[in-house]
Amino acid sequence: MTLLPPLPHFRLDGRQALVTGASRGIGLAAAAALAGAGAEVTLVARSEPDLESACDAIRARGGLCHALVLDVTDPAAVDAALAARGPFQVLVNNAGMNRPLALAELSPDDLDAIFDLNVKAAFYVSQAVTRALTAAGLPGSIINVSSQMGHVGGPRRTMYCASKHALEGMTKALAWELGRQAIRVNTLCPTFLETDMTRAMFAEPAFRSWVLERIALGRLGQLEDVGGAIVFLASDASSLVTGSALMLDGGWTAA
Repeated sequence: MTLLPPLPHFRLDGRQALVTGASRGIGLAAAAALAGAGAEVTLVARSEPDLESACDAIRARGGLCHALVLDVTDPAAVDAALAARGPFQVLVNNAGMNRPLALAELSPDDLDAIFDLNVKAAFYVSQAVTRALTAAGLPGSIINVSSQMGHVGGPRRTMYCASKHALEGMTKALAWELGRQAIRVNTLCPTFLETDMTRAMFAEPAFRSWVLERIALGRLGQLEDVGGAIVFLASDASSLVTGSALMLDGGWTAA
C-alpha cells in the first residue's frame, strides 16, 4: 500500500493568540479567523468600546475572546500587561499607521509616529511574547503584518515604505534568532484593501484606477481575503515556513 504523508493541520485548538490593532480592519479579520480555527484570542487596541464590540462579535460566532486595552508603543506597559497573560503561541503584530504625504511635507512628528507604531511596537510586543514562550519552552508563530510596500515603493509613502522595509528586515533577523526555539516569524503583505476606512479614498477615480492597474487580479483586496493566510501562517500547516513574506497583493509585486 502506498503511504501518504499526513494531511496538513490548520487547527489552533488550545493555543493562545494575541492580535494587536485588533478592534477593526485587518486585525479584527485576523482575530476572527484565528478564533474560528480554535484559538483563544486576545484583542489589543487603545479603545475599550471598540474592543468590547469586536470581542462580542467573535463570541457570538462561538469563539473565545478577551479584550486588552494597551498602548503598544509603550514598552513598559507592554511588558507589564503581557507578563500577566499568555504565553501566546500565536502573535499577529498588526497595529500600524500611515500618513500619506509628499516628501517635502513630512515632519519629524510624522517620522516618529510611523516608526513608533509600525516598527518599534512590533519589536516590543515580539520581545515580550518570545520571553514568555522561551520560559515555557513552547513553540510559536509570529506574524508581522507588513505590506506590499515593504517590497516596492510608492508615491507619498516614503516613511510608510521605510517602516515596512524595516519590518521585513526585522522579521528575517528574528526568524534566524528564534528558529532553534521553534518560534517561526513571517510577514503578511497585503495590497490595498477596501474597508470602511479606505472606501472614501477609493471613491477618487484617479486613485482607484492607479491601484487597479497594478493588481494583476484586477480587484481590490477584501477583509475576507486575510483570514486564510493568517491561519496558514499561524498553524502547523506552515511548520517549515519562517523568515518569509506571504504576498497577499493580487500580483502587484510580480510585475
